[in-house]
Amino acid sequence: MQYIIFKYLITAGVVVMVSEFAKRSDKLGGLIAALPLVTVLTLIWLYVEHQPTSKIANHAYYTFWYVLPTLPMFLLFPYLLPKWGFVLTLVSCVIFTIVTFLLFALLVKQFGIDLI
Repeated sequence: MQYIIFKYLITAGVVVMVSEFAKRSDKLGGLIAALPLVTVLTLIWLYVEHQPTSKIANHAYYTFWYVLPTLPMFLLFPYLLPKWGFVLTLVSCVIFTIVTFLLFALLVKQFGIDLI
């Protein structure tokens, strides 16, 4: 149980750290947020928990493919925010990302990459 609490504290600490940096500097906050910190932590946790290397490798592989269709949202969000406000922009971007992901999954499936 202590190990799980430790994992939560470390992982939550990363999110808090990013938001604190973002308060001080948009660029630095964006840079740190763009780093795959959650993925790196996940890979570490999987390794520490003695998961098979195939599982760890698959996690990294699928993370790559899942990140690609989320990237357009980061351009859409700052465009919509001043026009629509935070909540409507956030909801719209989530829906946009889901649709983008589904279309992307259909596209890459033609190349033998099964994301769904």
